[in-house]
Amino acid sequence: MNNIRALPTATPPAPVLETRDLTIRFGGHTAVNTVSCAFSPGHLTAIVGPNGAGKTTYFNLMSGQLKANEGQVLLRGDDITTLSAPSRTRRGIGRAFQLTNLFPNLTVHENVRLAVQSRARVGLDIFTLWSRRRDLIDEADELLRSITLLDRRDALASALPHGDQRKLEVAILLALDPDVLMFDEPTAGMSVDEVPVILDLIHGIKARGDKTVLLVEHKMDVVRSLADRIVVLHNGYLVADGDPAEVMASPIVQDAYLGMGLADHV
Repeated sequence: MNNIRALPTATPPAPVLETRDLTIRFGGHTAVNTVSCAFSPGHLTAIVGPNGAGKTTYFNLMSGQLKANEGQVLLRGDDITTLSAPSRTRRGIGRAFQLTNLFPNLTVHENVRLAVQSRARVGLDIFTLWSRRRDLIDEADELLRSITLLDRRDALASALPHGDQRKLEVAILLALDPDVLMFDEPTAGMSVDEVPVILDLIHGIKARGDKTVLLVEHKMDVVRSLADRIVVLHNGYLVADGDPAEVMASPIVQDAYLGMGLADHV
């Protein structure tokens, strides 16, 4: 009898972020209905679905902007369902919104520098000049260079065109260096020339392999270029979850898009 030993199989990484039967109702409408899903580091998951499917609401439940009626949100196995959005941010969940979320009356550099300061846990001190914190200034400048906004560092955030404001918000998110990065339609309102900068940044984050990246996006070419996995929501339910090619070919997904084809109507 041959003495053959089975080779050990690789253990999949434990999920960083997980939802269990997550549910929220607005009056008689259930916007997210018992959604269970786990997200691991090193993967980019695109969350797609028709308008009104519950995608942004699901994001809001995970990041803490909304409180669930039922179910749980877990971060590294800890139940964070009742924690506020700022508490979740401090624990490592970073969120970029559909609408820009900036300090409009601060400069571009100050917006990023405050995020760097927050992550470094450096408090404002009237006896400490920012010019003495060259490390924080240089880090903020490097982030601005990565999004091609270094030449606008001294402009007010409110003076930037919409596309540049979106890029600035991504820089702020990167400055916080969260474990989970959540992008809600990051290319919305951007010109064709601006989109590649954001996609390259997100692709670079994914390539590092240590971050959990979630993306809500309507543009299917963006989803195809970035996603390792697609999760489809429809009427608040999770109706498909898996490899992008298989999910897009699934009859239930095609039905969810009224038979018009996922590729053209995400």
